[in-house]
Amino acid sequence: MADDPLAQSTEPDLLDVAEVNLAVVHGRVPPDEIPNFFDHSFGRLAAVLDTQDASITGPALAIYGTVGGQAMEITVGFPVDRLIRPDADVVPGVLPSGRTARLVHSGSFDGLDRSWDRLHSWITARDLTPGTRWEVYVTEPNPHMDPADLRTELNWSITPA
Repeated sequence: MADDPLAQSTEPDLLDVAEVNLAVVHGRVPPDEIPNFFDHSFGRLAAVLDTQDASITGPALAIYGTVGGQAMEITVGFPVDRLIRPDADVVPGVLPSGRTARLVHSGSFDGLDRSWDRLHSWITARDLTPGTRWEVYVTEPNPHMDPADLRTELNWSITPA
């Protein structure tokens, strides 16, 4: 695994990202319903993108919003080659350009909280202010894979404090 360029680095990276067109589904989801929300949303996205002849240009992603009460705001989707037309719950979106702190998490989703905490600590230690956070699922998960093979890119937009 030492030669794997996606293996989690010892330090996060700070980089500029370009704006990306997305096709997304928004939801306010209780924690126990998150897997169903992802499965349903990605199925809907694939169907709508197929009918609109839009091409997926990168891996699936999830943008995390506020947590309130017993639910979390989540937006899931795919980067696409052009703006799509809204179709019920599938709508166009955009991932804005700007400075972003990035860390690649290697392994199962169970360890994501620790990696997010590590990235947050790295950002605040540099007197930067975290903004929008999103995950990119570099490795497409499936029920038959070894969770140790998963790679998830953690991204957090930042601004100077």
